[in-house]
Amino acid sequence: MNNGDLILLDFTAKVKDTGDLIETTIEEEGKKIGDFDEDFVFKPRLVAVGDSWVLKGLDEALAEAEIGKQVNIDIPPEKGFGVRDASKTSLFPLKKFRDKADQISVGSEIEIDGRIGIVRFVGSGRAQIDFNHRYAGRTLEYNFTVVKKIEDNKEMINEIIDRRIPNSVEKITVDIEQNIANINIPDEYFLLEGLQIIKRAIANEIMKYVKDVNQVSYIEQFKTTQNNDKNKVEDKDKVEESTEQETTEQEIINKLYDKNNFSISELLLIVKLNFLFIKSIISLSGILLQ
Repeated sequence: MNNGDLILLDFTAKVKDTGDLIETTIEEEGKKIGDFDEDFVFKPRLVAVGDSWVLKGLDEALAEAEIGKQVNIDIPPEKGFGVRDASKTSLFPLKKFRDKADQISVGSEIEIDGRIGIVRFVGSGRAQIDFNHRYAGRTLEYNFTVVKKIEDNKEMINEIIDRRIPNSVEKITVDIEQNIANINIPDEYFLLEGLQIIKRAIANEIMKYVKDVNQVSYIEQFKTTQNNDKNKVEDKDKVEESTEQETTEQEIINKLYDKNNFSISELLLIVKLNFLFIKSIISLSGILLQ
């Protein structure tokens, strides 16, 4: 492999002396973890050889690896997560953790003063917090296979996008025209946290690793849903119904002003109502005269 090659890598990483699983891309190995996430998708990892996308020890081994050949290596601390630094371990009074003091236990991770540390000891009203990496000072065992070297430009772009926005290959589409990569992003990703930063990172990686592409264009797609179309039809029906009602009421008013449009029964009813009205006025006048 050459520096800058984009490859798909299957691997399993463990702590050498305990066999504790650190990370894996293989489902059978992943299921051995007690808290297995059934929604997690196990698949080969995209790696740019020689560009520090993985630990230094693994990166060096990839330079000598062959496609399809399984490799087992041990990675010492200085080429893994580093050598333990005693100055990164500190004692803190439990009262500093306030209401979380009762939740502190050996081996748990905790954030304090903006740093993430591991609880190494609890006692006498104090807690020892180790700010070294969890696997600092540990020799690691890696079992890996280079599944393939990616040669196709469009496949490279899809894998780069999927690295930043997991499981998006079937939703985010890519077209390459001359030296421009056009990336179509559907509206379901618009509220993704840090989207603008992600887009910048994707663009930088595409222009770095994909030959002949020196410009990236993003197209954000807004689509009308079927529900919106249905609401538009319902609103249109309501408008038409309202217009019909207004028209009917207007016809009645016009009819009242045009006596020639009344039927005989309607005229007799109007005469009767007028007679009753006049009679009530006369009766009321007689009462008032008394």
